[in-house]
Amino acid sequence: MTTSFYPPQRTLMGPGPSDVNPRVLAALSRPTIGHLDPEFIRMMDEIKQMLQSAFKTQSPLTMPISAPGSAGMEACFVNLVEPGDKVIVCQNGVFGGRMKENVERFGGIAIMVEDDWGKPVDPAKVEAAFAENDGIKLLAFVHAETSTGVLSDAKILCQIAQKYGALTIVDTVTSLGGSELDVDGWGIDAVYSGTQKCLSCPPGISPISFNKRAIEVIEKRESRTPSWFLDQKLVMGYWGGGAKRAYHHTAPVNALYAFHESLVMLEEEGLENAWARHRHHHNALRDGLEAMGIGFLVEEPYRLPQLNSVFVPEGIDEAEVRNRLLADYSLEIGAGLGALAGKVWRIGLMGAACNKKNVLFCLSALENTLSAMGANIATGKAIAAAEAVYNAA
Repeated sequence: MTTSFYPPQRTLMGPGPSDVNPRVLAALSRPTIGHLDPEFIRMMDEIKQMLQSAFKTQSPLTMPISAPGSAGMEACFVNLVEPGDKVIVCQNGVFGGRMKENVERFGGIAIMVEDDWGKPVDPAKVEAAFAENDGIKLLAFVHAETSTGVLSDAKILCQIAQKYGALTIVDTVTSLGGSELDVDGWGIDAVYSGTQKCLSCPPGISPISFNKRAIEVIEKRESRTPSWFLDQKLVMGYWGGGAKRAYHHTAPVNALYAFHESLVMLEEEGLENAWARHRHHHNALRDGLEAMGIGFLVEEPYRLPQLNSVFVPEGIDEAEVRNRLLADYSLEIGAGLGALAGKVWRIGLMGAACNKKNVLFCLSALENTLSAMGANIATGKAIAAAEAVYNAA
């Protein structure tokens, strides 16, 4: 007979999901009410307001999609791309490739701007792509590439798109709540994210926002949006303002309780303080890893503090290290993807997992494991290097 499932207690320091704060887990267990209940609608309005603050936007079309971050991505493309539209897609990792897939599935023409994995999107290449192609409707790029841990300059890329009269779609799945993000200030037209990274919420919800220019494009579409569920003209009837809401779908009530709580916690901490916290603990982890002799894939100016891609020491089976960390320490770190598979680990410092205890725990567990496997690393230095960062604060 099948029995209840009780997951093991892990420390999640991979590329996501991240550790969920106990307050957020507790919110999941609150009594379920109807998705059209006046109290639930009041909470929905609070989610919208707090999400606008997190994105730094005042756009009324800011809300959570009732599905994970990949659905947020699809919502942006399915509403803005029509057959024949030309879209410049920047690819410097896995998720730029998924953008290309979305463009082509909805009948658009993807014009690729490619950079090496681990390098930021090159604005000069984007400028050249606009200069060489007429009638570009959209520029799509990943702000924080989860597959490599690199941060691209969203502000400059959006300025280039605006210069040529194009809209922008920006993936902020790993940057929201962890790195500087200013949707209105940078002129981002459509943006999507996820709850399971720096917001420390269970996966399954995708925050999105469309600005006025994007809304006008959606309203003037010549063809019908090919997705019913993600059609923003329909969804807004439920997520729009005011007490009267049109039924669209049964919202994931308890999951939205959890999202609300995570946004409350972000508001309590302060957005800029959250960015600074991720940077501070990254600095300690960086110094500890480098003292051990482990280097980073991404150059310092473009490095994501919340997602650290580091090279596997020569001669070491990276999968075996991850397996031992999970078995011996109940610690999860991530593998490399694509061309980086077997070459790097991805160590996450996201949301609730981004703290001193985890930094020191990860360094100690990694050093012990690598030493036992005969890796050529410096021992006895990592913790001291990290502590020096904390003592200097």
